[in-house]
Amino acid sequence: MRPSGRTLDEMRAVSIETGVTKHAEGSCLIRMGDTHVLCTATIEDRVPPFIKGSGLGWVTAEYGMLPRSTNTRMRREAASGKQGGRTVEIQRLIGRALRAGVDRVALGERQITVDCDVIQADGGTRCASITGGWVALRLAVNKLMKTGDVISDPLVDPVSAVSCGIYAGQPVLDLDYPEDSEAGVDGNFIMTGSGKLIEVQMSAEGSVFSRDQMNQLMDLAEKGVGELAAAQKAATA
Repeated sequence: MRPSGRTLDEMRAVSIETGVTKHAEGSCLIRMGDTHVLCTATIEDRVPPFIKGSGLGWVTAEYGMLPRSTNTRMRREAASGKQGGRTVEIQRLIGRALRAGVDRVALGERQITVDCDVIQADGGTRCASITGGWVALRLAVNKLMKTGDVISDPLVDPVSAVSCGIYAGQPVLDLDYPEDSEAGVDGNFIMTGSGKLIEVQMSAEGSVFSRDQMNQLMDLAEKGVGELAAAQKAATA
């Protein structure tokens, strides 16, 4: 039995509330169980120097956790003067995951920055950030299309992510913190709404896993991403 009482292939409750901030071109609050992330998208008429003049757009991301998003207060990274390695790794992951679903020619030479701020953490914060980040991105792009700044829709497919792992010897979908902290195998699966893989992060943590188990986790991830894509489409309809 999972600590939450969920079945092996059952997601946590997912909700996506849009338009939660006044100023951002796109915003949402995504809740995956007790993991809550505020995602905002900002449009800027500039691009990084390495693609300036190319006609290509750019999507990037920043990620952070609030001091009491966890059970004890964590120090703000700004107070130490630099970001931690985990933060840098996650925000790079979010950026390249979201770019995988973007036609950068259609976006035009502009940058959209997606900010993901974890309000409350209970496992899977990077997955929730990617899933909610795409919703904020979708809403921002909708504004560009409404004003005529973008003619052809640059978002070719929804992008979302879910965690899967081996907990107590069983493959499970969408790990919460009690499972994540004790899982023998932990993986993050980033996929498009049509089921294409963008990135898989998978590692054994105190246990090894077989090819059959990896395939089982892939099957669970496909189910989870399908449910997340439906939630994304409903939120942005």
